[in-house]
Amino acid sequence: MGRGKILIKRIDDTASRQVTFSKRRKGLMKKARELAILCDVEVGLLIFSSTGRLHEYASTSIKSVVERYNSCKEEHERLMNPESEVKFWQREAELLTQQVHNLQENHRKLMGEQLYGLSVKNLLENQLEISLRGVRMKKEQILKEEIYHLRRKGNAVHQQNVELHKKVNLIQQENMQLYNEVYATTDAAVASRNALLSYGVRADQEDPQAMTQLQLSQPEPEAHETSGSATR
Repeated sequence: MGRGKILIKRIDDTASRQVTFSKRRKGLMKKARELAILCDVEVGLLIFSSTGRLHEYASTSIKSVVERYNSCKEEHERLMNPESEVKFWQREAELLTQQVHNLQENHRKLMGEQLYGLSVKNLLENQLEISLRGVRMKKEQILKEEIYHLRRKGNAVHQQNVELHKKVNLIQQENMQLYNEVYATTDAAVASRNALLSYGVRADQEDPQAMTQLQLSQPEPEAHETSGSATR
């Protein structure tokens, strides 16, 4: 019997609701993981429970998935609405202007200009923090790219192993067939040879000419015995 149809509505019982949430959450994350591996797609999943706890899954990272989603969404809105496109470019211009200002300010500080209000300790800490942040971001990006490429290589190697296993099985089957054929041919040749040999021995035993030659080859009496019997 198949399962009955479940009515989709809020579960009133707290314990049952929590159990259902745990089971469905694991199933949903499993499906997302399988989809990312089988179809080689980028998947991001965010779940907030009723208690406010965050559950997440991402094939690469949640941050990259969210950034990609925001960029695609803004691009779609920009294409659909000209006014949103103008706003998008205005925001881009503001961000670039702010970045240029920050870079110019950092450059002036590095060159020893406009250092009023900053101690040596603050300068060193700020520079170290900025450098460490940049190194961490670069390292994280490189590791993500390596993990992504290794996953793709792992899938390719697994597929190659499956194909090689099939080929090895086919070769083993062919070898067994050849072995059986060669073994059967060898047995038939040996049996035929034994039959021919046994037939030849029986023919020699039953040949009358051989018996006649044996009778004719008996030793003759000596000459003096013949002359004595003649004198008598």
